[in-house]
Formats: sequence, structure tokens, C-alpha cells
Amino acid sequence: MERTKYGKRFQGKVAIVTASTLGIGFSIAERLGLEGASVVISSRKQKNVDEAAGKLRAKGIEVLAVVCHVSNAQQRKNLIDKTLQKYGKIDVVVSNAAVHPSVDPILQTQESILDELWEINVKSTILLLKDAAPHLKKGSSVVLIASLVAYNPPPTMAMYGVTKTAVLGLTKALASEMGPNTRVNCVVPGIVPTHFVALYTSNDATREELERKALLGKLGTTEDMAAVTAFLASDDASYITRENLVVSGGMPSRL
Repeated sequence: MERTKYGKRFQGKVAIVTASTLGIGFSIAERLGLEGASVVISSRKQKNVDEAAGKLRAKGIEVLAVVCHVSNAQQRKNLIDKTLQKYGKIDVVVSNAAVHPSVDPILQTQESILDELWEINVKSTILLLKDAAPHLKKGSSVVLIASLVAYNPPPTMAMYGVTKTAVLGLTKALASEMGPNTRVNCVVPGIVPTHFVALYTSNDATREELERKALLGKLGTTEDMAAVTAFLASDDASYITRENLVVSGGMPSRL
């Protein structure tokens, strides 16, 4: 990405992006930053946030790097507190953190895994926004990140898919609750080749089969997801809230 390629829709704005040192999260932070935002990035490991911050700063982006395991209450509070200490406000929150720790069928999934999936993929978003909401003023925006499998969870991603179904519902409910000052929308990515889904995209035959399912004949990129997230977070989408926007190259989702 080149700094000159984009407008400045986020000039003077502050954006928090969780799980933002790799993959889709990193590209979202990068895009918002290239459009002028001060971005607050986070992940579980200090090394990862330091490396990601270095890459963003090399592109001229103003960045605050904070270690935050989203299921840890103190670390969530610290993420909000440090953002306010440095920038004095929050304009955008992108909740991207998720885990997919098991390929077991739902009825064979250990209770501890069920708890982890719920805790990180759904509950942490609610609790993070609970901390952030008092600081979100008129014109602010929240973007949640779901997944195409939310509409039809496949066997190897069954419970993960169900948690993402919950994120679609959470978008609807939070938009009602947080409006009219804060808009809440959701990006629903199709298959994007990242470390997170390497199991499905590293095999050539599997990847080609997935590409055939997309009407555009290709898988998405992290930059594709970042572009749509930036749109929904920006004032260009000022009359859009409560929407789940599928970004899948035309893969089947719903009517």
C-alpha cells in the first residue's frame, strides 16, 4: 500500500483494532492508518505488537502498540485506558480477535474449548465495547469481523461458525443499543489465505476448489477486507448501521 493512493477519511481520528499484528487485522490497521488515523494495535505477545508497530511506522502511520489478550479484563481496560491517555478519545473500534482451536464436531468438542470459543469470539467483543462505549461520541463507528461460515458452518469449523453466527446477531443487537451516536456494522469475509485458515488454503486442490466457488474466480485478500472495513468505519457509510456485509467474491452466503 502507498500512502498517496488513499484519501484521508480518518484524519484526526483514533481507531482501535484488536488482533491486529497479522492477517486481516494488520491490513485493517494499515489501511486506517494510511487514511490518516492514529491506530491502536494489539495482540497477545509483546514481540508481535512491536514488530507490527515498526512496519506501520515505516509507512508514516501514527501507532500505539498495546499487549492485549481480549479475554483478560485488565488487559482490555488497559487497552482503552492507554488509548485515552495518549489520544484523549476513541472514534473507531474494530473487533477482529477470534480463535479456531478445534476441528471436532460440536457434540465432541471439549467443554473448555467451547468456553474458549465463546469467550474470545463473542463475549470479549461485548466486554471490550462495554469499556469503550462511554468514550464513543456522536459519529463514532464499530466494525465487527465475522466469517462466511457464519451462514452455513462446515463440519471442520462447526462451532467456530456458530460463534460467528452469534456475531451477526450481535451486530444487529448492538446497533440498536448503541445508536444513534455509534454505528455498528459487520464485515463477513469469505476465504482469505492467512495463517488462520492455512489448513484450507495451503493445499492446491482444496484452494482451487474454493476459488471455483467464488464468482470472481479467486480468493480474497486481507487488503480487500481492510478496504470494506475502512468504508464501513468512515463517514462515507454515515447512513449505514446494523448491516452484515459479505465480502466473498460471490461465494454462496444467503438470499
